[in-house]
Amino acid sequence: MVNIVLFGPPGAGKGTQSEKIIEKYGLKHISTGDLFRKHLGEGTDLGKKAQSFMDNGKLVPDHVVIGMVDDFLNDNTGEKGFIFDGFPRTVAQAEALDELLAKHETSINCMLMLEVPHEELKKRLLERGKTSGRADDQNEEKINIRIQEYLNKTLPVASFYEQQGKICKVKGVGSIDGIFADIAASLDAHFKA
Repeated sequence: MVNIVLFGPPGAGKGTQSEKIIEKYGLKHISTGDLFRKHLGEGTDLGKKAQSFMDNGKLVPDHVVIGMVDDFLNDNTGEKGFIFDGFPRTVAQAEALDELLAKHETSINCMLMLEVPHEELKKRLLERGKTSGRADDQNEEKINIRIQEYLNKTLPVASFYEQQGKICKVKGVGSIDGIFADIAASLDAHFKA
């Protein structure tokens, strides 16, 4: 089983690139954003809790996210592997994910880290906000909070996986296809090693 963590700041292109990775490697996509929207759409308690944090550009508490991921894994047994998009976002979540995957008799193989300069991120998010309808993509102050949350709480997750020898860094600037070619080359090299 191949399990990849797709990692990068808000606006790095994780959603765009995950589709290409899924197609090439035959993985099942786990996006915490999609899980949140599912729970929001169904009006679950977890969805309501997640929304209050997301609306303010804050991270959703670990127990809420882990519960959603565990439900997803239980509903999708027999897959070739998973790509985790937007999760884990903290070292505590990474540790909890390792424990959760061990219960499912698997583990993370690679963290794919998309690196994008902050000014480019702001530009992308504001542009996306014009069409996405997401309030957190339309307000520069909230975007700055999200980037700061990433730097303070999420970036340390890269060190967690780097210590395990599981990190692949790719520049997330350029054409979509060009970035994907770099991603595929990085993943293929990592899996051969």
